[in-house]
Amino acid sequence: MSNVPSTWTNLSWKTKLAMSIFSFGIKLSFRSDVSINRRLMSFFDFKAPPSAKPTDAVKSSDFNVDPSCNLWFRLYIPSTNSDDNAVNMPLIFYFHGGGFAWVQANSIGSDNICRRLAKELNSVVISINYRNTPEHRYPSQVKDGFDVLSFIENNTNFEGFPKLVNLNNCFIAGDSAGGNLAHHVAVKACESEFKNLKIIGVIAIQPFFGGQERTEAETRLVGAPFINVQGTDGLWRMFLPEGVDRDHPAANIFGPK
Repeated sequence: MSNVPSTWTNLSWKTKLAMSIFSFGIKLSFRSDVSINRRLMSFFDFKAPPSAKPTDAVKSSDFNVDPSCNLWFRLYIPSTNSDDNAVNMPLIFYFHGGGFAWVQANSIGSDNICRRLAKELNSVVISINYRNTPEHRYPSQVKDGFDVLSFIENNTNFEGFPKLVNLNNCFIAGDSAGGNLAHHVAVKACESEFKNLKIIGVIAIQPFFGGQERTEAETRLVGAPFINVQGTDGLWRMFLPEGVDRDHPAANIFGPK
C-alpha cells in the first residue's frame, strides 16, 4: 500500500467501486494489438441523455458540428438565471478526461462534472465530444476542439444557444487528458484571429502531461490501482504520432522538443 496515493484511500466506497468497475472495463476492452473493443467497453461506460427540462437546475442539449467525424458537443445552461445576470455568464469549453482513449461527452462522469460547473459557476458550458485514440491519434483531438471553437465563433445565433452569454469571457477547461487538450487548443486559439470569442484563461484540472524522464509523481503511481505508470505509458503510445517518444510537444510541453 506504500505506493498507493493517499487521495485514493480518502475516496468514498461508492467512488472507489465506480472507478474499479470502469477500470475493469478498460482492462477487458484493451486488446494486445493496442486497439480497444468499443462494443465491450460500452457496457461499462454508462451514458446520460440530454435534459431539455432542468436536471439539478441545469438544462442540456446536443449539437452536431461535423457528422463525418462524429464531432458534436453538449451544451449546458443554468436554469436559475434571470435576464439581468445572464448577460454576465462566462462560456466554458470543456474537454473530458479518459486518457484520450475512453469516455465521451455524454458519459455519466463527464455529464456530472459539466452540470456541476454550469450550476456552481453560473456559466454556460460546452462539452466537446472529441475523437478517441487509438483510432484517431494526435492532433485529431486538438483539431476537433478548435473546430468547435470556430463553430461557436461563426454560429452564435443557432437555436438553443443563450443570447446573453458573455463571449468576451471565455475559458477553455478540461480534466486529466482533457486538461492536456485544453492547453493545446488554447495555444492554437491564441494564434488565431477570433472576432467574437475572447479566450481569457485555461482551467486545467490535474492535466495529463508526461516526458521520457519520470517525475516524482509518476514514480508514486507504480503499482497503484486504476491509474499507474504502465497504463499511462500505454495511453501515450496510443495518443502520440507513431514513431515519437514522450518528449513530443503534445506530451511534454516544457521538454527538449
